Amino acid sequence: MSSTIITVTAFAALGATAPARAEPGESPVKTRVWTTSAQPKFAGVRPADRNKRIALDHVVRRSWNYREFRCLDNLWTRESGWNHRAHNRSSGAYGIPQALPAGKMRISGRDWRSNPDTQIRWGLAYIKGRYGKPCGAWGHFRSHNWY
Repeated sequence: MSSTIITVTAFAALGATAPARAEPGESPVKTRVWTTSAQPKFAGVRPADRNKRIALDHVVRRSWNYREFRCLDNLWTRESGWNHRAHNRSSGAYGIPQALPAGKMRISGRDWRSNPDTQIRWGLAYIKGRYGKPCGAWGHFRSHNWY
């Protein structure tokens, strides 16, 4: 179990300004330190799979809520099982987002064939541009069996 150290520093208000020097035994600054075992809110729902963790981090950075991540999880579980080396032999789609043609992902990085982070960044940009958010893409997938 990890712990978090919280430090709070408060400046004592003495008139309009703090004194240049504190009197002996007096300090214009009060500091207290607490240790807590509290975890971030997402800790309880953090996926075990490495590629899902990467995607969750990107979803959070975009300020999308956890519902959007669940839609993304449903979508990419159906598409590739979150396998960054997934290849559809009949269509040529590749990677976690099943990009078609696969080479489209090269705009996100030269390592698009092997780096799940690159594929996820490309996939989320694609989703944002075409559907707005993952739940929009998931809704389209459910209606058309593709996104």
